[in-house]
Amino acid sequence: MSHQAGKIAPHEMLINTPRLVAEYYTNKPDFGEPSHWVAFGTSGHRGSSSRNSFNETHIIAITQAVVEHRKSAGVNGPLFIGMDTHALSEPALRTCVEVLAAHGVETIVQADLGYTPTPVVSRAIVVWNRERESTADGIVITPSHNPPGDGGIKYNPPTGGPASPDITSLIEKRANELIALGTNGVRRLPFEKALVAPTTKFYDYVLPYVNDLCNIVDLDVVRDSGVRIGADPMGGSGVAYWAPIAGIYGLKNLEVVNKRVDFTFGFMPLDHDGKIRMDCSSPWAMAGLLDMKDKFDIAFGNDTDFDRHGIITPDGLMNPNAYLATAVSYLFKTRQGWKKDAAVGKTLVSSSIIDRVVHGMGGKLCETPVGFKWFVDGLLDGSLGFGGEESAGASFLRKDGTTWTTDKDGIIMNLLAAEITAATEKNPAEHYAALTAQYGEPVYARIDAPATPAQKAALGKLSSDAVKADSLAGEKIIAKLTSAPGNGAPIGGLKVVTENGWFAARPSGTEDLYKIYAESFKDREHLGKLQDEARQIVADAVSSL
Repeated sequence: MSHQAGKIAPHEMLINTPRLVAEYYTNKPDFGEPSHWVAFGTSGHRGSSSRNSFNETHIIAITQAVVEHRKSAGVNGPLFIGMDTHALSEPALRTCVEVLAAHGVETIVQADLGYTPTPVVSRAIVVWNRERESTADGIVITPSHNPPGDGGIKYNPPTGGPASPDITSLIEKRANELIALGTNGVRRLPFEKALVAPTTKFYDYVLPYVNDLCNIVDLDVVRDSGVRIGADPMGGSGVAYWAPIAGIYGLKNLEVVNKRVDFTFGFMPLDHDGKIRMDCSSPWAMAGLLDMKDKFDIAFGNDTDFDRHGIITPDGLMNPNAYLATAVSYLFKTRQGWKKDAAVGKTLVSSSIIDRVVHGMGGKLCETPVGFKWFVDGLLDGSLGFGGEESAGASFLRKDGTTWTTDKDGIIMNLLAAEITAATEKNPAEHYAALTAQYGEPVYARIDAPATPAQKAALGKLSSDAVKADSLAGEKIIAKLTSAPGNGAPIGGLKVVTENGWFAARPSGTEDLYKIYAESFKDREHLGKLQDEARQIVADAVSSL
């Protein structure tokens, strides 16, 4: 833990924005260096121009690969594009538009070249494809909550949600081929010509999204209750959304506590490790809003592309897993328009209190590998009423059971917290306390352990037979999982379960370590035993291969 955690960053820590943008255009990746390659993780390609991992060359190649993919896949409608407020996002948007215009791709850009949250792009794709015969897809330029010096780009296919691994692997492979060959042959227009190309269309993303919110959240009850709401955009892409939400729905007690957009994010309290990171699930990054919690009945923040949520009650910042369980309990009791057999989607490293809540309601649970992409199909066909993951990302259906988004939506999760508070006269933390009184109170943590590339590869390919232990932290092991119960997909790691606890281990996609998630329904001492024995079980399993 850094001694500066929760404090505003000193000036000398802030990024040099002009230099970062200059490096985007002038630095070139060295294809002999693997860290310079395009690499699509669970949320697209991320990197930094200063590290030669997010430069103009990368975006030219990725956009060309997307153009080729959508043509081969028969995507014949518009491409919706949005960007967040990271310093590298606008240069990347310009590069994307240059390549897309040169190829005659109809491209839908925010009217004022403003910022567009990830869920807004997802919703635009879903609505277009629901109402028209041609098919649309999208690009979102964001590295999520990563530090200010980073950039990111992800592709959303016609489903509207995160692209599946088979799509991202094709885009990644083709982009790296183009970089290796040199991208000089890729067609592109100068930006000023791309802006006036007949295929570049300007569109107000804001009002269609805001006007539709009444069909997914009960904002009348929020208005009538007078609940005091604090909203902190945290300098992110939804900064222009809260004023229209408040105005259109008469939320006179909604206060936007910070309207600044600053590419250095110099107003952000430092995260646990002393870095600027716009992580709305971190009590250190949310320290500013936490200091104001007594002014509001409910307050919330979002990460930079607004696909994650952070919920603050007078008791403090809710753990993401706690709010997911609370949201599930409330939604499945109040959304009468959903299919009676609609399931709850959760990642297998999310808290098991969600399992207990679902089973207690007599509902269906769909446990998947890590990544929101596993919820896309279920949210599209209504077989999932809700999909949520441990990193504070979730979405759910409209009141009538139709699709809202197939990507995470931090705005609706925030407004749902206001609805819960207004409709029940109890805030989400109070509801969670009632759930733990009924189902037990879990203690949850994630730690990292060092691992060589070979060990990481072995962990990702484990079979349940590699685990020889029959007990964990004093309890009998009742499940050894290397594939997800909800859909049978490989989890790329291992999960071991007992009656009152579990751990899951997964290799990091970017660092030489693996992540151990663990949860106890006993106490913190039991959690420590789970973590200690997890390390040994993983080491033994990997060494046996």
